[in-house]
Amino acid sequence: MKILANRMDLGFQKHQDEYEEAALRVLRSGWYILGKEMQSFEEEFATYNAMGSDNVVATSFCCTGITKACDSTKVYCAGLASGLDALWIGIRMLGIGQGDEVIVQGNTYIASVMGITMNGATPVFVEPDENSQIDIIEIENNITDKTKAIMVVHLYGQVTDMTRIVDICKRHNLFLIEDCAQAHGAMWKGQKVGTFGDVGCFSFYPTKNMGAFGDAGAVIAHDPKLIDDVKTYRNYGSHKHYYNKVVGANSRLDEMQAALLRVRLKYMDEITNERRMLAARYSKSLNNPRIITPIEVDDSYAVWHQYVIRCKNRDELIDYLNSKDIGSIIHYPVPPHLQEAYAYLGHKVGEYPITEEYANEVLSIPMYNGMTKEEQDYVIDALNSFEA
Repeated sequence: MKILANRMDLGFQKHQDEYEEAALRVLRSGWYILGKEMQSFEEEFATYNAMGSDNVVATSFCCTGITKACDSTKVYCAGLASGLDALWIGIRMLGIGQGDEVIVQGNTYIASVMGITMNGATPVFVEPDENSQIDIIEIENNITDKTKAIMVVHLYGQVTDMTRIVDICKRHNLFLIEDCAQAHGAMWKGQKVGTFGDVGCFSFYPTKNMGAFGDAGAVIAHDPKLIDDVKTYRNYGSHKHYYNKVVGANSRLDEMQAALLRVRLKYMDEITNERRMLAARYSKSLNNPRIITPIEVDDSYAVWHQYVIRCKNRDELIDYLNSKDIGSIIHYPVPPHLQEAYAYLGHKVGEYPITEEYANEVLSIPMYNGMTKEEQDYVIDALNSFEA
């Protein structure tokens, strides 16, 4: 039996008629940029994120209040061309730039850090906790007079204690940036991630739980002016055709991706429930002492973008899984502080030992919607039989 690490075709096949109808609707419309599909998606995605654990619109949000609009029960959304654009444009709209520091966990994907550095700000790395999320204690230990924001990355679709992080931001008057690229629909105490901070940044890259069929992204916020600013910035800085307020960017969520994402969004609860069942079965059934399995912390609702195990003998484990035709992926083999692109920051091997340890041990095992019990049993049996 051959098991891929991830499959995207099954999600398309399950709702193929709806996807094809949406694509044809766009093609036949004759309108492909900044149209009704994007506007409808923005409204629907904003509403989705405003819904709590009981699918009821929240009456208030726990958030930092730095952008002065967090007493609102509304969530606003701007569609963009990619998750990276969501990060760097979202951060730019907060006024963060040269001379500012942003605290971020060291074991994230490099795009999180690029969102900071593309604005001229400096990333201040902190170690992850035992569940691969940002170490909250280390956050306060790294706040300086240059710190302007904390970036929380909801890595692998897990969630950390957002109550404590919001409190830190309030006490130190810091912006809170949420990187939700892997956490569509994840929640802390019944509130969706992306709604705690001043900006929530999303990727809809095809492999994501809520994946498009190409690059796509979005920023959400409680502050309607901030979202209006993002919408101006994404279109060459133009608030009116051929009238430009600022030097902006070309980062527009196109009509095709918006229409296809609207289909995907309809089934997000179903998609999440299936992934949660797959993760629960892995956690219950994997019992190899050589393998560390992830946990879902109390008060959180993980969406399991990846099921990431850790193993001291990871390279041997990969070879073993390959011999059984079981795919796997390392998320991520080289942490940002050791990437050549960030050599100018001057970080050295050993500076962040936990981050580096995780980079040498983590392995994402097969996890995708449409995975059969037979396929998962095959992976579980193989992992339980591994001997280093």
